[in-house]
Amino acid sequence: MSKNYVITIARGFGSGGKQTATQIGEKLGIPVYEKQILEMASAYSGLSEEMFIEVDEKLRGNYVTNALAKFTFPKEVSPTSKRFESDINLFCIQAEIIKQLAQNVSCVIIGKCADHILKDFDNVASFYIEAPRKECLESIMTKTGVNEKEAAKMIENTDKYRSEYYKFYSGGNYWTNPVNYDLTLNSARVGRGRCADVIIDYMRRRFGADFEDTFKGKI
Repeated sequence: MSKNYVITIARGFGSGGKQTATQIGEKLGIPVYEKQILEMASAYSGLSEEMFIEVDEKLRGNYVTNALAKFTFPKEVSPTSKRFESDINLFCIQAEIIKQLAQNVSCVIIGKCADHILKDFDNVASFYIEAPRKECLESIMTKTGVNEKEAAKMIENTDKYRSEYYKFYSGGNYWTNPVNYDLTLNSARVGRGRCADVIIDYMRRRFGADFEDTFKGKI
């Protein structure tokens, strides 16, 4: 019986990380989860999807000022609790969805602190994709039509709230820490069209025959 494997992708804004995740999914014939996790968390919990969108990889209120070193990964609370709609519980609901995916299907998961959530799973490999600011600026300007100043602000704000989100929910770790990941790739040097191949080749080397059997005829 073939095993299931999960690839998590963390990415700097404008680095092409989502493009890489999509290419991996196409090459291996497996689903790619990003916004879909918010939909699944909504269906699982009965809470509106808009609530999950509001806290998608970002913090609200004064959570950033909490004592991060004392933070322990929380357990999901009951729908009868007053804390059921708290940001922390919304995170825990998403974390449960991510764990269920890792236990049952081969897939690619973009963002969502997935590398930390799945750090103890032996069928998971995690990757961080970044690029020089110039490359990210050009990518954002091309995709959105904004000018360079607006693109720079978008990159600064997005990377900032992703970093704060990761630091809070990982208990103080930092998002770009290379030891969080199996590999960190500079998409400008590797080439945006080749990052997916590098990651798939790494999966073959790390997981060997079991991975090759699972994706026989696709790699």
